Amino acid sequence: MIVQSPGLARDGRGLATRRKERGMAMQCRLEHANITVLDLDEAVRFLTTAFPHYKVRGGGEEDHGDWKMKWLHLGTDDTYIALMATDVAVPHERAVHQTTGINHVGFEVDDTDAVKGAIEAAGYKCSYALPHHPYRKRFYATDASGVTWEFIQYLSDDPAERNDYKL
Repeated sequence: MIVQSPGLARDGRGLATRRKERGMAMQCRLEHANITVLDLDEAVRFLTTAFPHYKVRGGGEEDHGDWKMKWLHLGTDDTYIALMATDVAVPHERAVHQTTGINHVGFEVDDTDAVKGAIEAAGYKCSYALPHHPYRKRFYATDASGVTWEFIQYLSDDPAERNDYKL
């Protein structure tokens, strides 16, 4: 769902263009995703390369007796990524946190080229070439834990064009 700010009516120029003209930062379209990684510091390094405005909102450690978990929330006041790291060699009742990964999490960004450039400059690998689409640009990048992240730039405000999967 695309949430528009007041005064940003559709006019064919694209939401990102109108935001930039008004000095407004783009808001992510995701409240949070919960992801298990091998190394919290490395995950923070990767994500703050893509999103330099993200900050650690909180974090801590949980001791569950036979297993421990470190966690942190990285993001803004409105959206964040919940990152967890646990001893994956120790079986425990929260099996979902015993292995790393998800399929991917997608973020809408204003400029995929800038994000891709920052990610590659930091030494991360970006995905294979994706088919051209006239109304969106996107790429995937994988961090050091093997988690895949998708970055999408929409070139239209029209949902029918943005979400066309036949092209």
